[in-house]
Amino acid sequence: MIITYVDSLPVLVWRFDPPRMTISSAPYGGGVGERGWVLNATVPHGYDRLDPDQHVAEIAAELRLTGPGTGLLTAVDVRKVVSVTERGVTADVTTGVGVPTWAAAPDAAGERIGTINAVCRLPVRLSPAALVNAVATVTEAKSQALFEAGVDGTGTATDAIVLLCPTSGPAEQYGGPRSRFGSALARAVHEAVSSGLR
Repeated sequence: MIITYVDSLPVLVWRFDPPRMTISSAPYGGGVGERGWVLNATVPHGYDRLDPDQHVAEIAAELRLTGPGTGLLTAVDVRKVVSVTERGVTADVTTGVGVPTWAAAPDAAGERIGTINAVCRLPVRLSPAALVNAVATVTEAKSQALFEAGVDGTGTATDAIVLLCPTSGPAEQYGGPRSRFGSALARAVHEAVSSGLR
């Protein structure tokens, strides 16, 4: 991970050679597939662009990132990223909870803003089911950290996750919080979000 700048705003960039199998909820390059880069870019407070995918593409072009990748945006200063590694699993998290929300709250207008972005790297390949399970694990660990800190919500309306793992090697079949690497993932995310909140 490196920190660079576009239009005087900080951007975190990860490059992978060879590409990693990725599951992502990011506005650009979301879904499942091989990705060779990830970015997490700070945007100004009051950000109102309705095309975040195009904006990420513009940032990627400025940074000369080519090939398939995935990108996140946040009003948090990404230089405040918290990185935690446990048993080869690394969680790089930027935590913004200016206006938290409950996942099952009644529908609300678009005033709910704030973002927790988690970029998590695992040292072993995960099966497709384990990748999905690991997304749930990240979400549960994030919510636990918020609960323990007294935050009035399970996250924010724009939280995003990127999980990456090798494309080869024996596949772990489970990614839940009691699995071998899922437990390390849960603890790394929990610590990173907790530290970010402090």
